[in-house]
Amino acid sequence: MRELVSLAIAGVVSGYLIRQCRKPSGWAGRFFLASMNRSHAGLTAWGLQHAKVGARDRVLDIGCGGGRTIQRLAEMATEGQVHGVDLSEASVAASRTFNRAAVESGHVQIQQASVSKLPLEDNTLELVTAVETHYYWPDRHKDLREVLRVLKPGGELLIVAEAYRRQRFDWPNRLAMKLIGGAFLSADEHRELFSEAGYREVQIFEERRKGWICATGRKPV
Repeated sequence: MRELVSLAIAGVVSGYLIRQCRKPSGWAGRFFLASMNRSHAGLTAWGLQHAKVGARDRVLDIGCGGGRTIQRLAEMATEGQVHGVDLSEASVAASRTFNRAAVESGHVQIQQASVSKLPLEDNTLELVTAVETHYYWPDRHKDLREVLRVLKPGGELLIVAEAYRRQRFDWPNRLAMKLIGGAFLSADEHRELFSEAGYREVQIFEERRKGWICATGRKPV
């Protein structure tokens, strides 16, 4: 009986943590978001090296989480407009708090919304970023098409992740993705996903020592 109770408790805790990964909420969500800001800092910095952000650009971060990527984009698009969206109410609150001064000045706008229905007009953005979030998109092909809608002709989508399917040594990430219900795509599958959704100039960058991947593509002109 004791073993069954322990297994039941472990199952409840695991399920709760998995939900926090996908959609943070409550005190655990706040802790998780603060941890993400710290743990994803290096990944975000590496990924953004593969994008060019102009001072007057209008950009969007999808799944803005704790707000660290929003902060970095705002530091680059100093005279532009930075938008953020997240499905989680807790993430929106945390991101707004983390970027309080920029939000109050109007430089940054953060809303609760899904990648499947972005609250922006057609052809308005130079850059869209998504860091550690496309694993959970409900329909990646349709969602990439939705991002394509809001990009200006020639605008760029940049997706960054710290786990992707490789030939060797990826079983821990494979297991983790299975537990949280996330997609575990190879570099070629990322390329195909972008191309099939209508993106051009698709590029895949890999940091193989750390297991990171960055995929970029542009809206046709």
